[in-house]
Amino acid sequence: MVTIIAETSGNELHPVTAQLVGAAGGSATVLCPGGVGASEAANLSGVDKVIAVEGDCFSSFDGGAWAAALSSVASGRIYAAATPMGREIAARLAARNGVAVVQDITAINGNQVTRPIYSGKANETVSISEDCILTLRPNMFDAADQGGSAEISTVNQSANVSVSVQEAIAKASERLDVSDANIVISGGRGIGSIENWNQLEGIADQLGAAVGASRAVVDEWGLSHSIQVGQTGKTVNPSLYIAVGISGAIQHLAGMRSSKYIVAINKDPDAPIFGVADYGIVATWEEALPALSAALGNL
Repeated sequence: MVTIIAETSGNELHPVTAQLVGAAGGSATVLCPGGVGASEAANLSGVDKVIAVEGDCFSSFDGGAWAAALSSVASGRIYAAATPMGREIAARLAARNGVAVVQDITAINGNQVTRPIYSGKANETVSISEDCILTLRPNMFDAADQGGSAEISTVNQSANVSVSVQEAIAKASERLDVSDANIVISGGRGIGSIENWNQLEGIADQLGAAVGASRAVVDEWGLSHSIQVGQTGKTVNPSLYIAVGISGAIQHLAGMRSSKYIVAINKDPDAPIFGVADYGIVATWEEALPALSAALGNL
């Protein structure tokens, strides 16, 4: 039996939850923090039971409070998504329950799991016990089909959580999160300056893509850390990753090299990014992006 901590997006179940269920291979119990997405989870094939875990602490995200609320109902082998929220809950649950946690899993074979190490330059195979917590990288596992009819029960944990964040105020972003997007276009120093960033955003709007960035431009141009891709930023696994003006330092590659298709645009033919790219274009952004925009406009 596998217990799955559902990932949510707003008031809906995040698509990665279906991937967690698919990776479990059947007979899964899904915990829905705050009760969000319980009915959607019940419709997934392979789900035997859904527990809507309710409580005051779920009004905004607080990793410590959420782990405290989930700990009494999460047992056995536990799956969560390898997202910022999922990783924090997994680590805190592991500490509370005294079990091992293995982060960023890309493959499961019985009692052995695989994850990238050394900034993605190698893969590690780890043997696991029945009682452990795993976070699974999004878009690496097939999603469970619809057609389930699991029972839904409700547990209120308000009395078991003494301290939690009651309100979090943040500026909402109108753009897709790079962790969730199926297409990501990222820029680096080769874009030239922050004044040219709107060129990247224009292509993103045409493609319906999220905009990412290398650490260099986040640090130097004051861009939001939330769009940083790489070892010290976010790990992305889209169907298409377009790197514009990014040289391809190992720290950046660690966050995007598992993308299904990688397109690199760089004026330096010897840039390391071409070593992982499926398609490479040796050109400046001034040459490549207008041509790409025009081609997209003709579709």
